Amino acid sequence: MDKKRILYISGSLGLGHITRDLAIAIELRRQNPNIEISWLAAHPASQFVVDSGEYLLPEAVNYGNDNDPAEKAAKGSQLNLLKYLFGAREIWARNVSIFTKVTERNHFDLVIGDETYEIAVGMQRNFRIKKAPFVMIFDFIGLDAMTGSLLEKFGIYIWNRIWSAVDYNKKYNRVLDMGLFVGEEEDVPNRSFGFLLPNRREWAKTLCQFIGYIIPFNPLDYSEKEEVRKELGYGPQPLIICSVGGTSVGKDLLNLCAKAYPIVKEHKPDLRMILVCGPRLSPESLEVPQGVEVRKYIPDLFKHFAVADLVIVLGGATSTLELSALKQPFLYFPLEGHCEQALVAERLSRHKAGVKMIFSQTSPVYLAEKILHHMGEKVEYLPIPLNGAQKAATLISQLL
Repeated sequence: MDKKRILYISGSLGLGHITRDLAIAIELRRQNPNIEISWLAAHPASQFVVDSGEYLLPEAVNYGNDNDPAEKAAKGSQLNLLKYLFGAREIWARNVSIFTKVTERNHFDLVIGDETYEIAVGMQRNFRIKKAPFVMIFDFIGLDAMTGSLLEKFGIYIWNRIWSAVDYNKKYNRVLDMGLFVGEEEDVPNRSFGFLLPNRREWAKTLCQFIGYIIPFNPLDYSEKEEVRKELGYGPQPLIICSVGGTSVGKDLLNLCAKAYPIVKEHKPDLRMILVCGPRLSPESLEVPQGVEVRKYIPDLFKHFAVADLVIVLGGATSTLELSALKQPFLYFPLEGHCEQALVAERLSRHKAGVKMIFSQTSPVYLAEKILHHMGEKVEYLPIPLNGAQKAATLISQLL
């Protein structure tokens, strides 16, 4: 039997997309041994693809990197969403061009795009570039203006109008053959995209199937924390892990954690704090006092999350989801001006998980107080559905 060929395009903003995409790919192969997956992604997601033994298409070297405009649009803990959208336009145009060339040169039986909005819009504008059934993975629907700027409100309205107007449902020349939403129905705001535009939740219910959440591990495997702690080489001293994921946007947060360290250490003399920079932030760029450990990258970071006495992160969907599943105490700092992380904060509030912090209102002394209050805290979060990878693979397999 001939192999079924899949093109998987992973969104490259941070590391959350590739983490769940690899989990879906593993489950797809388990359910369909006769498939062959080729990948398009930019750094650092592309490195994860290669390190996982997957096949990265040569064209990926030129694939546009969403991290670049995001990092340029960020200042400290704040992200200028409109600046990011304008900065990403050239990158998105390049990605549509690369996608077109790749699918013209190669035959694929299926294309999966994780938050590849530029590809969906590109197909809408020129349906001829669609050569195979297309699956789109979402984890948020619609953008929101985060300031009172009229220019930002107008720009967001135009983008939401484009987003909501893509005709996914028509019988012929249909862009989207399947939509998957990573999360629950309540994760989609029950409000319109904008004036005279559709309701977001109703739009999502029409276009998507809700699959729950995706994590690449079983939380029960890490319930015996002392054993896992020994395996990872940690002693009995209090452990704090601070991580900012796959972009350099969280540099100021790591510096803030480092400034709080001496204050906490006065109360916890044997304290151990580890700052995890991620692949796009140099450890040398941080200002840390003696005693603070700085790591460029830690494989399987979730294992270290599982045994820490407290974790401090940005407001990204993946890290906060992993911590919620592991039932670990954590402080999270949503990027100010980042509407998607604002939605993540709403989800965490609904699940009663984590402690929301505001970077611009947090001094080293205040952070130290919060650390001392929540370190080692026993938490009870609401249960969440974590079989999203299996559900996604089962649904995608229907198109094969």
